[in-house]
Amino acid sequence: MDRVPMTADGYARLEAELKRLKTVERPDAIRAISAAREHGDLAENAEYHAARERQSFIEGRVRELQDKLGRAEVIDVGKLSGKAIKFGATVTLADEETDEKSTYQLVGADEADVTDGRISITSPVARALIGRGIGDLVHVETPSGGRSYEVIKIIYR
Repeated sequence: MDRVPMTADGYARLEAELKRLKTVERPDAIRAISAAREHGDLAENAEYHAARERQSFIEGRVRELQDKLGRAEVIDVGKLSGKAIKFGATVTLADEETDEKSTYQLVGADEADVTDGRISITSPVARALIGRGIGDLVHVETPSGGRSYEVIKIIYR
């Protein structure tokens, strides 16, 4: 069984989603199925089929989250340090062409959200950054072409 690396924050987010699914979404789906059954013939009841589909989605997501949480290897980023980039690091990069700065935290695949500044450790950018230090130039091949970045700052928080 492969371990799934994630930060404590990522683990907490997945736990919160699982709790919400079990305590709010699942009971709502069961009520919707029950209400739809009262409308008669199930073969032609669109409400019933939609409620069953929603319940199926919820149950699948519950199983997926339970599996991921069961295999989670929670890494306390606050206890990490060093001058090289590794899992959990928050890295500030400067684009070599535009001098635009961006900051990302390297996290597990299930907690990645680029709009919130968290990129998956398996992403091309993160893989190129692993082991690098401040001042290093990093070239990353992206779907839109190659990009070069300079590592400006590395922190663990």
